[in-house]
Amino acid sequence: MDILLSIIYLIATVSFIVGLKLLWHPETAKKGNSMAALGMGLAILAAIFLSKQNVPNINYVLIALALLVGGVIGWLIAIKVEMTKMPELVSLFNGFGGASAALIGLVEFGNITTNSDATIVATIISGVVIGAITFSGSLVAWGKLNGSMKDFSFPGQHIFNLLLMAIILGLAGYLILALPANPAYYFYAIFALSILYGLFFVFPIGGADMPVVISLLNSFTGVAAACGGFLYDNKVMLTGGILVGAAGTLLTILMCKAMNRS
Repeated sequence: MDILLSIIYLIATVSFIVGLKLLWHPETAKKGNSMAALGMGLAILAAIFLSKQNVPNINYVLIALALLVGGVIGWLIAIKVEMTKMPELVSLFNGFGGASAALIGLVEFGNITTNSDATIVATIISGVVIGAITFSGSLVAWGKLNGSMKDFSFPGQHIFNLLLMAIILGLAGYLILALPANPAYYFYAIFALSILYGLFFVFPIGGADMPVVISLLNSFTGVAAACGGFLYDNKVMLTGGILVGAAGTLLTILMCKAMNRS
């Protein structure tokens, strides 16, 4: 069973890489997208049915319902969206990806004890921070693209953002190194501040630069997913996250150069 799971994960990983390669040209982009989606579908099914998990049968029913509901909603939205609305749809879906990564961290935090390994704690916190920033930032980007939200800034906002990030990193460092007896207060403070940082990170950015922001936030989602892969020792989740994070980062750099941005 383990060998079969590893083979399917390998096939899925190859499909991600080949699919990403095919996205380089409009004529092959659709084929690449379909190939990567097929690989992801295989990986999901393998993780559900081939992993050694002693879980109640009701869990499989809940997973199937979640996949069905999410798949139907995503399909209905995707077939109705106009091409001019595609960037805001990408931003919205990307926000959901960040939220998923943050939820994984929130759930796994309940398993932390004073004897937990610092690396595991750091991975959980990293997933929560990056996922929360991606979620709130993507929602602001979506609101700006559909015209329901305007640019917002105030004097000294850069300093405020830096201070906010310093507090998040300080609390995270203390939680990882000291791991106090009651870490929940620090953890949820980190989560709330990360949501706030995501909002103020995107608030002042103009609409013309929003595609660059979406690309950057997309790379954040990949990093957050990679944290989940590391946490669960899931190779395909780790590889997929790394690919998204790396590709998103390179795309952001290329877009900045093309638009003459720093």
